[in-house]
Amino acid sequence: MTIAVGDSLPDVKLKVVGPEEMTEVSTSEFFWNKKVVLFGVPGAFTPTCSNNHLPGYLENADTILGKGIDTIAVIAVNDAFVMRAWARFTGGEGKITFLADGSGVFAKAAGLEQDMSAGGMGLRNKRFSMIIDSGKVTALNLEGSPGQAVDSGAARLLEQL
Repeated sequence: MTIAVGDSLPDVKLKVVGPEEMTEVSTSEFFWNKKVVLFGVPGAFTPTCSNNHLPGYLENADTILGKGIDTIAVIAVNDAFVMRAWARFTGGEGKITFLADGSGVFAKAAGLEQDMSAGGMGLRNKRFSMIIDSGKVTALNLEGSPGQAVDSGAARLLEQL
């Protein structure tokens, strides 16, 4: 069952990717006592994720943070090394927190997984965005059209803040 507004995030372990280190953190620790914008992408370096979804959050980071958000984070079912490379490649280091869900534990626990095996990608995230306040989902946007980043994009999320 897909997570919904009012639900608490599942408590799982993720990797927070930094410029020099990768730290394991539980979602209960990472999201506790702060307001976070989290958006999920099917995969780092994929065309829609790299060209349409992530850039909107990078371009609007200051505006989003100026609306009372403590952290902007992106999550993908990729390992921490890929997420670090993507952060560097996109110029996202220091602007957005990159979270690696290498085995898809968050995606599965939140009901946000999708099987992309037909395209050779295996289990991935659905494309989404959400606002989380101390671990509770206060807004959730699931992308309605494959290959798009409109419903879950930064412009849509800004309307909700």
